[in-house]
Amino acid sequence: MWESEDTPKEPTVYKGLAGVIADESELCFIDGEKGRLYYRGYAIEELVEKSTFEEVIFLLLFGELPSRAELYDFKMKLYKNRTIPDNILTILKSFPQNTTRIELLRTAISALSLYDPDDYDYSEKANMRKGIRIIAKIPTLIAYAHRIRENLPLIEPSDELGHGENYYYMMTGEMPTKDISWAFDKLLLTHAEHSSNASTFAARVTVSTLSDIYSGVTSAIGTLRGPLHGGANERLTMAMLDEIKTRDNVIPWVEAKLANKEKIMGFGHRVYKTYDPRAIILKEISKSFWDKIDAGEYVLNHNNVAVDNLYEMTAILADYMVTTKNLYPNVDCYSGSLLYALGVPPQLYTPLFAAARSAGWVAHMVEQLRNNKLIRPILKYTGELDKEFVPIESRKEKFENCIENFCGEF
Repeated sequence: MWESEDTPKEPTVYKGLAGVIADESELCFIDGEKGRLYYRGYAIEELVEKSTFEEVIFLLLFGELPSRAELYDFKMKLYKNRTIPDNILTILKSFPQNTTRIELLRTAISALSLYDPDDYDYSEKANMRKGIRIIAKIPTLIAYAHRIRENLPLIEPSDELGHGENYYYMMTGEMPTKDISWAFDKLLLTHAEHSSNASTFAARVTVSTLSDIYSGVTSAIGTLRGPLHGGANERLTMAMLDEIKTRDNVIPWVEAKLANKEKIMGFGHRVYKTYDPRAIILKEISKSFWDKIDAGEYVLNHNNVAVDNLYEMTAILADYMVTTKNLYPNVDCYSGSLLYALGVPPQLYTPLFAAARSAGWVAHMVEQLRNNKLIRPILKYTGELDKEFVPIESRKEKFENCIENFCGEF
């Protein structure tokens, strides 16, 4: 059929909004073809080498690296906001025993807003204050939630340890060594920001309605709970521990999984078409710790669980996936083996991601609100139109137990 320039064209559907540019941002740039990542113009490799997580939080929130005095003042603001209200602790203790740590965090953040002195102040300065409080308190919430579930004594926030060190101490009950402090800081730094990923986009959508910062973070954590966004490193680590167990079993395991068309966690990415630069960084740090473990210079702290070298098992898996499937490791691939070497329980991997990414979430929400437009995409309708309404007495029964057919038994 002939079409003029005025003939309406069928709208293009971009499933998952793949490739769609929704807005502008000064926070993060990803070159997926070359495997490059930048926070506010700084290459991730240079930040890992020369900076700290606390400096990067400041950079993301305020747009510039801090002076020495600014960094000290910012650290003090983080430190003094680590504690949580007693009522929030009571809530954490009241949840069912099988509640996951990420669910505990999501619900606690939502409740925490009620105790913020700036709860009904929506100015940018108040949003910054609320965001800094959230970043400061998330490690406390995670550590308390975990230790409550494990029937372990709670560890109060330290007044002397840095942000990452204090988080590690409260979570594991172990005072971090210099090497652990350094590695844990770099792990948090590499997870701090990653442009418009699912959880960040959810946070921006939420505040685009002029909702509050706590609601935005709650939306982000709820999004992170989904297995297509969060938890890949936990699932890969548990597969290594429970199913693969030894280096020799890696290839047979992955071949069997792929034969069953199962997805291998830690590989492939919506944006990167080559190696994720964060995976390269964490691979080297993970290797350094597992080398020390094999040499007897470092004791693996997981209740004396015997385990093969997780770094080497991961490297074997990564080589297979790259050479046979052209799927490259993403940030989750090597973060699991590193976290396990550092003594962090696998059930805390996803909440840890939230603790790091909270810096990016807050920065994105503040940026969204500076030049806000309600995020409201459209959907292409594929159903019927102009259907005839049939009175209820004339309708035929199409299903028996219609509700159970769609919902199952209540």
